[in-house]
Amino acid sequence: MLTAILLSGCMGVKTPPVSLPATPAIFVEYYRSGGLAGLDDRMVIFDNGVTVLSTKSESHEFVLNQSDLERLTSLFDYGPFWVLESNYTARRGSADYIKYTIRYHGKTVYTEDSAIPSSLDPVIDDLDRIIRLGLSQAASQPTSTLVAIPK
Repeated sequence: MLTAILLSGCMGVKTPPVSLPATPAIFVEYYRSGGLAGLDDRMVIFDNGVTVLSTKSESHEFVLNQSDLERLTSLFDYGPFWVLESNYTARRGSADYIKYTIRYHGKTVYTEDSAIPSSLDPVIDDLDRIIRLGLSQAASQPTSTLVAIPK
């Protein structure tokens, strides 16, 4: 009988729901490959600034500041990204060009050297700048965070 009383008291207690932090969403995905250097770089920037960069030989994680995120947002939202076609390819027979894939809020644009729309140049320049930033930050740290990125 004592057990029944103790169990009945525990059954009426509800635990409060656990609130989990919101999962960050992908802000920008950028992939560049090819060229004379044989690039194979993939960068994923999340909306909280966390950035994962993977090259042929290493992977790094770093955090972009708010001004970098705002600059990217303005390049995409106030530039002509939304009216670009989805595919810009070089003419047949072209060799050693770098191929680019840029994904932002569900829209993907594929392009390669010699076929890049001039309006997309500032976006690619800034994304390349962020890659250089990530690589320089990784080089200045004694150990960098290695992250596995599925391809």
